[in-house]
Amino acid sequence: MQMVGAFAEFERAMLRERTQAGLDAARKEGRIGGRRPKLSSAQQDEIRKMVRRGEKTAADAARLFDIHPATVSRLLAKPTEHARQKRGA
Repeated sequence: MQMVGAFAEFERAMLRERTQAGLDAARKEGRIGGRRPKLSSAQQDEIRKMVRRGEKTAADAARLFDIHPATVSRLLAKPTEHARQKRGA
């Protein structure tokens, strides 16, 4: 039984190495993992503008774009590219 366990452990380590090598190769080709964003950057900017100007509430913007209100909250909490550049300068 120890031999079987040792082979299983070895196979698991090999699988982990192959998986990591595949992910690294994909990153080098410019691909990233994960789910695609539901909103384009233009839509994200539009939501930020509407909510910050007071034209719509976060809940209204969520209904308008058919997304969860938590998505709008995360979007508003995340700094924009413009704000990041401004702090860096």
